[in-house]
Order: sequence, then structure tokens, then C-alpha cells
Amino acid sequence: MKDQFLMRKIVFIAIVVSFSACLQVFADSFVYWQAGLFEEFWRLWTGHWVHVGWIHYVLNMLAFACLPFIFPRVKVWHFAALLVLLPLFISLCFYYFFPDIEAYAGLSGVLHGAYVAVACVHLLYKKERNFAAFVLLLILAKLIWENTIGSVGTAELIGSPVLVEAHLLGVIGGVVISMFYILWDYFFEWE
Repeated sequence: MKDQFLMRKIVFIAIVVSFSACLQVFADSFVYWQAGLFEEFWRLWTGHWVHVGWIHYVLNMLAFACLPFIFPRVKVWHFAALLVLLPLFISLCFYYFFPDIEAYAGLSGVLHGAYVAVACVHLLYKKERNFAAFVLLLILAKLIWENTIGSVGTAELIGSPVLVEAHLLGVIGGVVISMFYILWDYFFEWE
């Protein structure tokens, strides 16, 4: 059973990494563009699956591939739900609350949200609580760093400015999603 659970995660990661690589080939057709966003509604999701370059892609895919293994309790459907909900949340927030953001590409906002959502849920498990709190503390420190000192090194590495608003929105979305999940699980005991 454990081997099957691990195999599902590996297959899921392979599918997501391959899907993102395919979109990357035609990135201009999938990037988040504010103008005409609702006429090309797929960009609400796909803008988070394309990247400004292949280095950016590799960095995000490495961070994505680590997540299912550092929180081994999480099921594939949890990750799939986060990958559907977080891009939509971030894109709609861009559109309505940050109209100056005309274009966006990258998974980092979704990754911040996914790590936070999973870590928040793992605070409920005594065995994983310390590690989950440590992950949340690291993400908080990263957000503070990015919003005060900046992220020049990362921007130079990926060849594009880092949109720290995406990271912050991802964290907010991750907290909201985890709270809904925790409440749902509490009232309906559905896992």
C-alpha cells in the first residue's frame, strides 16, 4: 500500500512537470495577460504553469517535486486540488486588486500557497507539528525578506523581476484553503 501511495506521487509529479514543460514551449499562449483575461480564461490557470525561462522552470519544478515528499501524509488529490484552486485565487486577486500587474508567469505563488496550506494542516498532527511550524516560519521569513530587502539575486538568476505579490497572495490563499479543509474535516470527518 505504501509503495502504491509513493508511486502515485511520483506519477503525479511526472505528469505535472511534463505538462508544465509542454506549456513552456508555447509560453506566449499561456502566460497571464490581464488584457483579455476572461476571453482567454485558461490563462487564469496556465499563467502559473509557464515560466520566464527554463532556469525559472527548473527551479519551480524542483520546489514542486519536493513538496509531496517532505509532507508524506498528503494525498495526490490534495495536491491536485491546490493546483486548481491556488492559480485561480492568485489570478483573480491580480485582476481585481493589483490591476498594475499586466503579465505574470511562474509557479512560485502557487508553491508558496501549497507549502503553507499543507504545513497548516500538518500543525494538527503531533508528529509533524514541529516540522510544519518550521516550514511556516521559513516562509514567513522569506516573505519579510522579499518585502523589505528584496529578491535581487533570484531576479538575476531567472532573468526577470520577482513578483512578490504572487508569493504573498499564494500564502493568503494557502491559509484560506487550509482553514476550509480543516473545518470540513472537523465537521464531516472526510479525509
